[in-house]
Amino acid sequence: MTETTPKFSSSMFDEKPLAGQHAVITGGSRGIGAAISNYLARLGADISLTGRTQETLEAQAGRLASKYGVKVCTATGDMAVEADVVSAFDGAVQTLGPVSILINNAGIGESAPFHRMETDFWNKIIGLNLTGTFLATKQVYGAMREQKYGRIINIASIVGLTGYAYIAAYSASKHGVIGMTRSLALEAAKTGITVNAVCPGYTDTDLVAAAVDNIADKTGRTTEEAVADLVSTSPQGRLITPEEVAETTAWLSLPSSGAITGQSIVVAGGAVLN
Repeated sequence: MTETTPKFSSSMFDEKPLAGQHAVITGGSRGIGAAISNYLARLGADISLTGRTQETLEAQAGRLASKYGVKVCTATGDMAVEADVVSAFDGAVQTLGPVSILINNAGIGESAPFHRMETDFWNKIIGLNLTGTFLATKQVYGAMREQKYGRIINIASIVGLTGYAYIAAYSASKHGVIGMTRSLALEAAKTGITVNAVCPGYTDTDLVAAAVDNIADKTGRTTEEAVADLVSTSPQGRLITPEEVAETTAWLSLPSSGAITGQSIVVAGGAVLN
């Protein structure tokens, strides 16, 4: 039997298994995206970050460069707008070279009862969470095929595997991301590219903090009661940390994870048994 060795043979036990690789993280300046950038930089990857706010991007870029000694590139823009996506990725490639790891993390999570949901609201959620994932992936996929190597990791959600009330648009967008993940993984199966989704439960981020404030404001409950309501869906009874999501994402980014593709990895304290 002939054994196939990955192009990069490093494993997670090597000191810098991602040295020489270029990772792009959309929505990378805060929350889960920032945590992922910390992990990938620690593993040796050079990092490009996209986001809407230059100040937070530059702050995170500075932390990565000073702490891990990697090269860092930033680009502001809306990942739902194709021109912004093209500009961001062109700049990243010109600065740091071909992309070998793409983390599609940029997203928005807002709730609305279906009978009050406007088309503009629906399009905003789908546009960033799903179309934005497509647009970013489109920018790197051709070059990855030429390189015969790549890691594409889409940050989805447990609501991409199930459904909760009042988040029909968000749930639909994440179901779409998982569907795209599975289909592209099959197309790319013999190209050296893997495509996976990470599906966090409610995570301790600014996004969830805003959701908690919204629940408390609309229901008259305290912040603590609102958090308890969110974590009640988890058998562990807690919020997930960004670092837990980041470590799973980093594992999927490794050269040694080449046999893992088309998967939806749940990081949710048992809230969804996949």
